[in-house]
Amino acid sequence: MSLIEYIISLYAPHNCIACDAETDTLLCPHCVDILSVVPPRCYRCKTVNRGIKTCNSCRSNTPISHVYVATYYDDESARRLLHLVKYGRARAGVQSMADCIMPRLQGMPVEAVLVPVPTASSRVRQRGFDQSVLLAREISARTGRPVAHFLARLGQAHQVGAGRAERITHLKGAFRPLHTRSIRGTYVVLVDDVLTTGATLETAARVLKAAGATQVDAIVFAQAG
Repeated sequence: MSLIEYIISLYAPHNCIACDAETDTLLCPHCVDILSVVPPRCYRCKTVNRGIKTCNSCRSNTPISHVYVATYYDDESARRLLHLVKYGRARAGVQSMADCIMPRLQGMPVEAVLVPVPTASSRVRQRGFDQSVLLAREISARTGRPVAHFLARLGQAHQVGAGRAERITHLKGAFRPLHTRSIRGTYVVLVDDVLTTGATLETAARVLKAAGATQVDAIVFAQAG
């Protein structure tokens, strides 16, 4: 939360979108605590495992090693929070997203570099911000891991409602690497708000691996399904 947002919240506090309690975020601490918890599992086939590893069966089809997922997109509170951030310009919701994510980040390597998955520029202009960038900055402030803008978004196609095959088609050439010398040898953790088919994260991860990243993991607030 910025200083201006904090000052505004003192005089015009939010009401929790789940229980209506007065709070300085969109979800009060109690409602953050009771959001559905995604068990440690492979993000692709959803097979539960002891870590958050991509399972051996799926590993050959994706460049992503681990995905930290906070909650389910089907959870009503999570879905409303994301909708307010993405379509209601509610920047304060990013703080609640980070509140939910933080307990899931146990074991994130100290050498990790947080890389936001850039949103299509047309969406950024509509909202006035990129929610993935804000989320990465919030996580950085709490963990001490740096944020690096290693990706540029070239495509403008909107992914909402698209299936996996359509998303993959839309995403061809959608990202290009930035600061390639800095990417080489780096442990990257992508940051995004929601995971549906995984096509966006996987496309971004392939670009980073091709540019020399040693490993690519990801953090998302919510996963569909």
